[in-house]
Amino acid sequence: MDTTELLKKVRKIEIKTKGLSRQIFSGEYHSAFKGRGMSFSEVRDYQYGDDVRNIDWNVTARTGSPHVKVFEEERELTVMLLIDVSKSSFFGSVKQTKNEINAEIAAVLAFSALNNNDKVGVLFFSDKIEKYLPPKKGKQHVLRIIRELINLEPEDNGTNIGMALEYLNNLIKKRCICFVLSDFLAKGYEAPLKIAKRRHDVVGIHIIDPREETLPNVGLIRAIDSETGDVRWIDSSSKSVRNNYSTWFNSHMDYFKKTFLKTGADSVTIRTNESYVNRLLEFFKRRSK
Repeated sequence: MDTTELLKKVRKIEIKTKGLSRQIFSGEYHSAFKGRGMSFSEVRDYQYGDDVRNIDWNVTARTGSPHVKVFEEERELTVMLLIDVSKSSFFGSVKQTKNEINAEIAAVLAFSALNNNDKVGVLFFSDKIEKYLPPKKGKQHVLRIIRELINLEPEDNGTNIGMALEYLNNLIKKRCICFVLSDFLAKGYEAPLKIAKRRHDVVGIHIIDPREETLPNVGLIRAIDSETGDVRWIDSSSKSVRNNYSTWFNSHMDYFKKTFLKTGADSVTIRTNESYVNRLLEFFKRRSK
């Protein structure tokens, strides 16, 4: 992709997602993701109804009148985006590929974090770590994330979600909000997810293309596995073939749901033929209750 085309795509995503994050998601994001705790702000005169546990006895003794410590929510957070860039993410049967939806959702989350003065970092992964951008603040950093996501050409084709979570666990020591954006067409990530959930606030954003859910009955199909490159002829008119495919897909869906439920991590499923705006809003509002 040449520079002019890249900049046009980045600008298009910026215009769309920046407006969404400011007008729609900013308040919901703030409510859904709390700060790390309470930090000391100031000392003031004691007022009726104040918690006596907050009395500053040193200041009280020095001034001769009761004073209390005032605390406020420590809002600054670190947001990590773990984005699946394996070959299966480039599939799409509607208007956009899963990768394009990922780019817009990542941009919305990044701009929402920016509006709340939070740091944002990103980890691009396939079955290896493709690229890591450390958490930073600022519009230029968010635009760089979008540029990398649009223009990144992964070196490997497969998917290893567990490896990406292990890398996060070793890399980020302080608690962060971790969004994992993937189609989750892989297994074996329960153990690292369990560790990540203990340390961080983990949210799985599950992107599905409707064509992946069922195999259409259209006769003989020449199919290519995007991650392995294997080519096979499939007789989609066979009911057993279609049932086997459904069993395979549903096993990954069940593994995703059960694993996130078992570990206590949050999740939201978004199909490429529906509005991710509505799904994210529903999720943020659910988190805020």
